[in-house]
Amino acid sequence: MRTGRPVAVVTITAEQRLELETWGRRPKTAQALALRSRIVLLAAQGGSNKSIALKLSTSPHTVGKWRKRFAILGNDGLLDEPRPGTSRKLSDKQVELVLARTLESQSEAATHWSTRDMAKACGLSQSSVSRIWRAFSLAPHRSETFKLSRDPLFIEKVRDIVGLYLDPPDRALVLCVDEKSQIQALDRTAPLLPMRPGQIERRTHDYARHGTTSLFAALDTKSGELIGQTQRRHRSQEFRNFLDTIERNVPLELDVHLILDNYGTHKTQLIRDWLVKRPRFHLHFTPTSASWLNLVERWFAQLTDKQLRRGVHRSTKELETAIRNYIKQHNKNPKPFVWHKTADQILDSVARFCTRTLDSGH
Repeated sequence: MRTGRPVAVVTITAEQRLELETWGRRPKTAQALALRSRIVLLAAQGGSNKSIALKLSTSPHTVGKWRKRFAILGNDGLLDEPRPGTSRKLSDKQVELVLARTLESQSEAATHWSTRDMAKACGLSQSSVSRIWRAFSLAPHRSETFKLSRDPLFIEKVRDIVGLYLDPPDRALVLCVDEKSQIQALDRTAPLLPMRPGQIERRTHDYARHGTTSLFAALDTKSGELIGQTQRRHRSQEFRNFLDTIERNVPLELDVHLILDNYGTHKTQLIRDWLVKRPRFHLHFTPTSASWLNLVERWFAQLTDKQLRRGVHRSTKELETAIRNYIKQHNKNPKPFVWHKTADQILDSVARFCTRTLDSGH
């Protein structure tokens, strides 16, 4: 003899089935609705609440609830009902006023609006202004910088360098070369307090300087290996010494393509004379104000993050030893930076940015 509550009988039309199957296939969004749709589809096949709950990893009570809701209201019964809560207090005009003032005016007391200043100017609460700014992704307190290259040969240089990245020549080595100059050997004025549970590492704000050094680096774009050399000065003579180091570390049968910036030490008569005697070396200069084209800059950023920023060095010699050790560890398992964008994609992106800058009215 059957006991308990009667199970709602579920019958669905072809139109309802199509909509339920669409809802049930959602991979990410509205997972609650997807689950309810699958419950109803299985119930229409004659499954019991327990068997459906076991198959969908939910409870029989949940299956019975949505089974009953569908039997009464159809597909609309699976949708969430309006939830209780306070009514909207901000009108469209108030939102429009905040947006217009944020985007088209400037605070009289500052260079940018704050939530308090905007709330006072618009007669709203500070939390209301914050909600409006978050809804429209506005952050007046934030600012970023940009720099556009004015190199008359910008397009030609971009195509040349990106071509080396995406389609390097045969029997040739492409090296990204640059110098990280004036690296300071810094020592904190008090011992570092190490990390412990519930407490991050702490160090003094002030420091003592113990001299500087410069790192000359050449990054192999194919293998990711780095040729590095530290030198105390940063002149064309030191750069020529580094070119000698590169020459000693590159197989004689390969041409060498060097990507480097327009720093004056790269173009002196001393360097030109060195290159004349070595025709297998070819220089490719990045556009002015476009150091982002040189992949070794990305390696310098890693060096700063992993070794220099939080390092403690009591002498220049100690700093140079730390840099050489980092290079040695890097070369044990080098990973190249992979360039993806074509020259046309880069130039189109720069053109769009220039158009937005000109249209901004500044």
